[in-house]
Amino acid sequence: MNQKQLIKAHIDEDGRMIFPPEIASRFGIKPGIEIQLDEGSNEIRLLRPTTQLAKIYIEPTNLCNLDCVTCMRNVWGESAGTMSDETFERIFEELRGMSPLPTVFFGGYGEPLIHPKLVTWVQRIKALGARVELITNGILLTEERSLQFIRAGLDVLWVSLDGSSPESYADVRLGSSLPKVIENLKTLRRIRYKATDIDNTKPNLGIAFVAMKSNIAELPEVLRLGISLGAKQFSISNVLAHTPELHEQILYKRTIFKTATRLSASLPLVNLPRMDSDKFTKDVLAEIYARKYRLELAGYELNRAVDACPFIEQGSTAIRWDGNVCPCLPLLHTNQNYFENRLRRSQAYAIGNVLERGLLDIWNDEEYSNLRERVQRFDFSPCTFCNGCQLSEDNKEDCLGNTKLACGGCLWAQGVIRCP
Repeated sequence: MNQKQLIKAHIDEDGRMIFPPEIASRFGIKPGIEIQLDEGSNEIRLLRPTTQLAKIYIEPTNLCNLDCVTCMRNVWGESAGTMSDETFERIFEELRGMSPLPTVFFGGYGEPLIHPKLVTWVQRIKALGARVELITNGILLTEERSLQFIRAGLDVLWVSLDGSSPESYADVRLGSSLPKVIENLKTLRRIRYKATDIDNTKPNLGIAFVAMKSNIAELPEVLRLGISLGAKQFSISNVLAHTPELHEQILYKRTIFKTATRLSASLPLVNLPRMDSDKFTKDVLAEIYARKYRLELAGYELNRAVDACPFIEQGSTAIRWDGNVCPCLPLLHTNQNYFENRLRRSQAYAIGNVLERGLLDIWNDEEYSNLRERVQRFDFSPCTFCNGCQLSEDNKEDCLGNTKLACGGCLWAQGVIRCP
């Protein structure tokens, strides 16, 4: 039986914590930086410093071969386009000089496999030694394309599966075909293990599932289906309600607790042991996930994903197909969503463009650095919970004096919407 391997830091005579060099390098821990601490019941969590660029989302195109009902492309007035060779080369040249190399994730609000240069780009970035992931709806994942990704060294291939039956799947991914996607993934698994001249453990398969009232009952079967296809990880997200019809499908009306999160430390703490899953009734789960309590499971506190931006915590940035650099995926494009039957518009927000300035120059820009620190502290009005004034109707400003960008109404920062 393998024992858990603990990573140890050393405390020197002056009380300073010395990290192992590989850990310090991986997490951007350098002399002179500040790190925020998150205190739990039995541990202190060190948040990644906001100075480190650890992950880059690249949107190759915002075009798509499908017309899914859950997609923000149904309600925007954005121009369509694909990333140019010049834009990619600017990004690539910046990557060449980075150490350690960030993870590169190809995905945004379009189907990456539409881009004719995608395989080449994956191959070139992998040649630098970076970790590369991408997300697809799986329709265009032909046998030839799968073999190309295998030979390119793609680390993780995420595929969107929002149902386990052809009927439910087609209800979400209009124009799609679940049998075709499953066939393509079976082919990927088969040829991966036949390609003995290369690393046949890659790419790992990840399944992304968008949960709604209409499909949540199929999640167990989606998990089983994914395992049968060789999936190693699953990313489950709620649906972002871009339309009134989608608002009727959301599963987080009670989850968004009607109290400012800064008061959450005063909530009762419930410590649960490990328990047979069939003992958790629907009512028990509903009570737990309503965020009426702070929850510990076997000593680890859950339900802490509030007022915490996942993009800032993972040290990421996002680059739109036209080269605009944005703090996160939701800010790539102007979009809208409904919550409590109230429309909220999220304006796109860019710090700069890689065709005009270097990516690292943009990343280290004072405005961008200050924004990341403010988001990590989450100095914004609690618009998600309050939702009571006109300022909460978009993300331009809030009642705490934030202008240009206000993140208080972001559902990603409340652990409701997730991205791989």
